[in-house]
Amino acid sequence: MSSQLATKADYGAAILDLGITRSLGAFLANLTYDDLPEAARHQARRGVMDWAGCALAGARHPTIAKLLKVMSALNDAPRAHVLAHDLKIGALEAAIVNGQMGHLLDYDDTHMGGVVLHASSPILSALFALADRGGFTGRDIVTAYAVGFEAGVRAGQAAPGHHDGGWHLTGTLGSIAAGAACARLLKLSDKQMVHALGIAATQAAGMQQNRGTMCKSFHAGKAAANGLLAALLAEQDFDSSEEIIEGKRGFCRIYSNVAAPERVLDEIGARFEITRNGHKPYACGVVLHPAIDAMIALRAKSGFAPAEVASLRVNVHPMAVRITGLADPQTGLQSKFSIYHSAAVAFMDRDAGIGQYTNEKALDPAIVALRGKVEVLSDETLRKDEARAFVTTQDGRQCDVHIPHASGTVANPMSDEAIEGKFIANAMPIIGADRARQFAALCWTIENIADARDLTRALA
Repeated sequence: MSSQLATKADYGAAILDLGITRSLGAFLANLTYDDLPEAARHQARRGVMDWAGCALAGARHPTIAKLLKVMSALNDAPRAHVLAHDLKIGALEAAIVNGQMGHLLDYDDTHMGGVVLHASSPILSALFALADRGGFTGRDIVTAYAVGFEAGVRAGQAAPGHHDGGWHLTGTLGSIAAGAACARLLKLSDKQMVHALGIAATQAAGMQQNRGTMCKSFHAGKAAANGLLAALLAEQDFDSSEEIIEGKRGFCRIYSNVAAPERVLDEIGARFEITRNGHKPYACGVVLHPAIDAMIALRAKSGFAPAEVASLRVNVHPMAVRITGLADPQTGLQSKFSIYHSAAVAFMDRDAGIGQYTNEKALDPAIVALRGKVEVLSDETLRKDEARAFVTTQDGRQCDVHIPHASGTVANPMSDEAIEGKFIANAMPIIGADRARQFAALCWTIENIADARDLTRALA
């Protein structure tokens, strides 16, 4: 019989005393609107408008009707607005519904700075639900929104293998982002902010296996509710580990095969992650955008009609192939993660908007035939936002194009005019042209809003 003396360090959650989560929490809890550079404030204005349009565009999808039926039954207390439904339900339930609406069409913004995170759907749906209780200004929303980006993105940067492990980062990092954002809106203390991060992180979930199903966008809604609940609990001094990111069993250790906790505080206060956010001109997975740009450009440059095509080839970063290699999607949601469908529909329609990712379009015989002619080459020499495309006609003519940076990325951003145009196009069928234009104007001057409930009232 043998025995071994246990030490305090053997304990799975033994204190490392690196101070990373505590330092991050202190920074987030004390960040003010005046601390934000104008670039961060401007990105917040753009982000609120863009996300709101995506949520409105998703509001009438059958998935939302199914979700809303359940959420209303769970808690119909009229506390928070469900966008575009003239309805109030419980705050947590509203956060889930609005969060899923925002991400459902995969048209919402995506941060690519070391993570692949749709930050706005979890953050803003949580903030909107919390704002409906009153007492907050437009400046409060902007500050909390920026705080959410700092928390979610930096936690992801500390876990470089997180995405490769099969996690859907909008569900996992989104929970952390929403928790920090709500904690800042509530003006919680440094310690309460740390606890909000811990409560949010311990709820973090979402699996990439659910791409192409209703669950994928559900992750964003659940992340919003997780974050809101975390902040409300922390407000009551419900506690958590104060080393939830860097601890021995912390987020960056167990959600990733590589841990880099030192990245959490890299250039904090000097680099604001909201300024590195990207917005989508196309309603599908962001890694498809370089290929879509390439196919639209190839059609314009070549002048070849789809009926003349013998083959289409697109060279992309390996991540695009891993995430979107579905060759034969059967539904609109599945087609959002098919590089074959996206290449074919972009060449055929010269667009990749909401209408290119419906159930009908996924099964359209002309699209099905053309995507059978698409070849995809994984090319490690290309950046994630880069693509090359080639077309050969049946009589041997050829053409090629190169896209160095996809549209909507930090290196090739959508203009303010394009962001507003996208919002108007998404919002107008749901709330009408006049209300859409009024909300856009509200976003451009969000810092002047005395009552943040004006935002949710404008979209109810």
